[in-house]
Amino acid sequence: MISRREFLQAGMAASAIVGASGFGNWSRLAAQQSLSQDQLLAFEDFGNVTLIHVTDIHAQLKPIWFREPSVNIGVGPVRGLPPHLTGADFLKAFDIAPGSAGAYALTYEDFVALGQTYGRMGGLDRVATVVKAIRAARPQAILLDGGDTWHGSMTTLRTQGQDMVEAMNLLGVEAMTSHWEWTLGSERVQEIVSGLPFPFLGANIFDAEWDEPAFDAYTIFERNGTRIAVIGQAFPYTPIANPNWMFPEYAFGIRQERMQEVVDEARGEGVDLVVCLSHNGFDVDRKMAGNVRGIDVILTGHTHDAIPEPVLVGETILIASGSNGKFVSRVDLDVRDGRMMGFRHKLIPIFSDVIAPDAEMAGLIDTQRAPFEAELGEQIGTTESLLYRRGNFNGTWDDLICDAIRAERDAQIAMSPGVRWGPTLMPGDPITREDIFNVTAMTYGECYRSEMTGEQLKLIMEDVADNIFNTDPYYQQGGDMVRVGGMSYRIDITQEIGSRIDEMTLTETGEAIDPAKSYVVAGWASVNEGTEGPQIWDVIEAHVKALGTVTRAPAETVTVIGA
Repeated sequence: MISRREFLQAGMAASAIVGASGFGNWSRLAAQQSLSQDQLLAFEDFGNVTLIHVTDIHAQLKPIWFREPSVNIGVGPVRGLPPHLTGADFLKAFDIAPGSAGAYALTYEDFVALGQTYGRMGGLDRVATVVKAIRAARPQAILLDGGDTWHGSMTTLRTQGQDMVEAMNLLGVEAMTSHWEWTLGSERVQEIVSGLPFPFLGANIFDAEWDEPAFDAYTIFERNGTRIAVIGQAFPYTPIANPNWMFPEYAFGIRQERMQEVVDEARGEGVDLVVCLSHNGFDVDRKMAGNVRGIDVILTGHTHDAIPEPVLVGETILIASGSNGKFVSRVDLDVRDGRMMGFRHKLIPIFSDVIAPDAEMAGLIDTQRAPFEAELGEQIGTTESLLYRRGNFNGTWDDLICDAIRAERDAQIAMSPGVRWGPTLMPGDPITREDIFNVTAMTYGECYRSEMTGEQLKLIMEDVADNIFNTDPYYQQGGDMVRVGGMSYRIDITQEIGSRIDEMTLTETGEAIDPAKSYVVAGWASVNEGTEGPQIWDVIEAHVKALGTVTRAPAETVTVIGA
């Protein structure tokens, strides 16, 4: 007798063979520049339930460049496991041909050269085309949004998220969860949620005063005679990673026991399939999948991972759908007798030069952007270098931001948050005001200037490092490592908190940073209420205007031990 886990593993292998689980069959053809929309959307219908997943769009309505990370370190038991593979290791693990469309979409390998062939990715009008095509084949497909949607661009900042609300309503989202949405403030979130035509889910969001659930934990869909429960899980550490004073009425947390209770409650209502729409981050979801019984599918988000095949944990499949509108996941499931018996999956890359824009969505996007078009398109400078942000340590966008902070705020040391959002610019691209906002737009963008001792700097660096490299994913509370300018350091990721960071020096003089000495430090995105200073986008704009042409090689200021 074959076990259900063995059956699911066999289904995964079968999916890969027929090309429904990743890039395998078409990547080599794509390398010969033979991509077509039909090819990208090709899928052999399977089972009786279809899920469509998008996540971490970060308000990117238009096609963008987006370079995947060159450094994504896993620690403890997940060392070397997806998503902690990059470049050639990633290509080998998923049998993707170098130089192919899959290699371009999923890794940083030959990014600039391959970009000339394959072009920009994303664009919500192209996503709309894909969603409509899936729904034409599977009219009862369920479209789910994993959050980080109403944040990340100038237009969404200026409209307080309304441009993305209108776009996602038109796309036909049927449930969502949240994270950066909360930085609009609780009053604005409540205002938007009250008008949404679909559930805003958060099993782990509680009323802070009364310690009781504040939002619907789950919703039930009935499709093709099958009952599907979708449970929402917001980012657990929102009040730590973002300013809690913006939403003091709410408490978050992983709340594993609560998740088990909600799964059991949904099962008690006779559902046939349990889906967790999560913004936990991949490693947190991997651990939760092993600890909570009864979840069939986790649609994971927050860590921006794009993985071309599901990851199986026990009898739960984890689906990672990337970020910034680069991908749409389609998952077909065979659900019978209250159980998931098999699945097929495809991570659909949104090549914007291949997939035709949906006219209705394109019209809405143009309407939403029209009041800001002159500002968005104003050229501030030009870049001769690849400007990217993504990876556990510094990227060239953040190196440029740190340069701007130091120059414009007259600081010895600059600090820029290790956020994962923010598109890429190719060498030779103009730097527009929109580009600057795409890597900085937030509701607390003040660029502060203060004094810190060397001891305080080390404490900050150690705390952030523990958020990333704690071997227990339930203690990983942030994004990537804080980016620094004017300072170099060594980090040993194998050590415990307090012992990871050493050899901190000022890059200009080579002088060791003295724990007892004070230094002028400037940065942005402080979670403290009342932070004062110019907005970070204005700081960067002034710096780029002064330079005219940006040339920024990657900083070589971080030495990593134990990776």
